[in-house]
Amino acid sequence: MALHYIRRGTGPALLLVHGIGGSWRSWNTIFDTLAAEHDVIAVDLPGHGASPQLPGKHTIGTLADALTAFLTEHDLLGIDAVGSSMGARLVLELARRGGVLGAVVSLDPGGFWEGWEVPFFYHSVAVSQKLVGALQPVMPALMHSAVGRTALLPQFSARPWAVDGDQAQDEMYSFAHTPVFGELLDALAHGEVQQAAPAGSITAPLIIGWGRHDRVCLPGQARRALAKFPDARLYWFDHCGHFPQWDQPAEAVRLILATLRRQPFRDQDIARKPAPQPRQAVPKAAVAAALVLGIVGGWALMKRGK
Repeated sequence: MALHYIRRGTGPALLLVHGIGGSWRSWNTIFDTLAAEHDVIAVDLPGHGASPQLPGKHTIGTLADALTAFLTEHDLLGIDAVGSSMGARLVLELARRGGVLGAVVSLDPGGFWEGWEVPFFYHSVAVSQKLVGALQPVMPALMHSAVGRTALLPQFSARPWAVDGDQAQDEMYSFAHTPVFGELLDALAHGEVQQAAPAGSITAPLIIGWGRHDRVCLPGQARRALAKFPDARLYWFDHCGHFPQWDQPAEAVRLILATLRRQPFRDQDIARKPAPQPRQAVPKAAVAAALVLGIVGGWALMKRGK
């Protein structure tokens, strides 16, 4: 599969797999730090970024097949991997299949929702994507404003005002311009259920990291992920939303590197919690901005639908 990718760094090879509506740029916050110790390969999944769409359907299964073909073509089978969101589910699926990946870090994987969580995920993300698309003309200004980020990104970040503006702009552009977004969103919510990996079937290190304040893949879903992947170890990111590489980049890097070194580590050494600090309040202007943007966004969506 002719996937577009960026490769830099030296050392053991490491694959990075982004989520729905993302691209290789989704890893910009930690790419260079990882590349200091690894030969990092960040792909654009089919229909994302600069990669072409698949000739057939886009599902977790077909994306996993495409990634396997890519790794086979580049003689990278057995590579260690990190995935985020949909990409986190993809690396779990490839680990389950066996013979494709080595050590795996899965950050806030999708696909473990049940009952009311299914429509919650589907409709909340669908509305967000439409709103982001409607606001594209003013998105650069919004994402380079702490108030704009606070108003638009709380679904994805526990501290949206602190997210890097360029990173947020890249993600929101890709989010709005991914032609297979709707197809994949439906497949994630209503398509094939993630199959389990029996205990003892995955022998390489497998870590599932989860943000305690994830509003896309709710924290309660972590126990279901562990039930299907009993060989995995769960790591909790405090003060973190759906993207640890946004909210806790240094901690995410420590977790990834510790896993890839295949040496025992303690969670407290990864977290390195600082001394308690006064709680940072959400910028007051963001409250008003969120209301205004909600009204403007709703108006824009209604105009678009006419």
